[in-house]
Amino acid sequence: MTYPVNMAVKPEVAAFYDPETATVSYVVKDPASSACAIIDSVMDIDYAAGRISFASADQLIDYVRANDLTLEWLIETHAHADHLSAAPYIQGKLGGRIGIGSQITVVQEVFGKVFNEGTEFRRDGSQFDRLFEDGDTYAIGTMQAFVIATPGHTPACMTHVVGDAAFVGDTLFMPDGGTARADFPGGDARVLYRSIRKILDTLPGEMRLFMCHDYGPGGREVRWETTVAEERAHNIHVRDGVSEDEFVAMREARDKTLGMPRLIVPSLQVNIRAGHLPEPEGNGRRYLKVPVNGL
Repeated sequence: MTYPVNMAVKPEVAAFYDPETATVSYVVKDPASSACAIIDSVMDIDYAAGRISFASADQLIDYVRANDLTLEWLIETHAHADHLSAAPYIQGKLGGRIGIGSQITVVQEVFGKVFNEGTEFRRDGSQFDRLFEDGDTYAIGTMQAFVIATPGHTPACMTHVVGDAAFVGDTLFMPDGGTARADFPGGDARVLYRSIRKILDTLPGEMRLFMCHDYGPGGREVRWETTVAEERAHNIHVRDGVSEDEFVAMREARDKTLGMPRLIVPSLQVNIRAGHLPEPEGNGRRYLKVPVNGL
């Protein structure tokens, strides 16, 4: 597929780092208007106490308001397993439409069973305002954004490209961080390799790449922006010259050593609902389930 790359458009990107989950959220502004999008927002949770709050989301909201911006989109690069989305909370304050890859329906089906959600839980993606297919376009003010399907970490992973900036979700990390794991239900290391090569072989070398996470490997300062050229030259897992079979062997061996993300249980229950909590039970309280030996 040929994608509508336009390097002449240079969106203004403001990054917000959440140290609790090592997540980077972005406000992406059209330089020619007040329009913006928010990518991969965070809802805070004290898991031990069962208490949610919105300090991280309020930072994004305050920024949008302080700069007199108009929020048009709330983008999820995928159904995150390491943090909870604040998209509905932000939407309630600022408006905008919530979008995610169309294969969220696969993720909903898988984890609907894991969490025994029952027939009342819709597995058709209708909790979101827009389900994107590979190559789809959408507008942020005067800017045309487009999506590249990049599954492998999860089936619903999408890379969102806006002018000279691409937001890769968990598919790639900074060059010294490598790549995402591929052992969650629906993940596939071989598919992940092909998705990454699609990004690196399709997009121009000077394309800015923005990560969803950074963990400061080796104790270095946290960073979240690189380029296609830097990833091709230096990524420790998928730089040019690493074959598909070599990557798959490395990724599968590495994934066997990894524990589950600390917030995977609450995150997936919320994120397959587009950031909404489960419906209240008979006593009016909302609950997040822990599937014993279920992951």
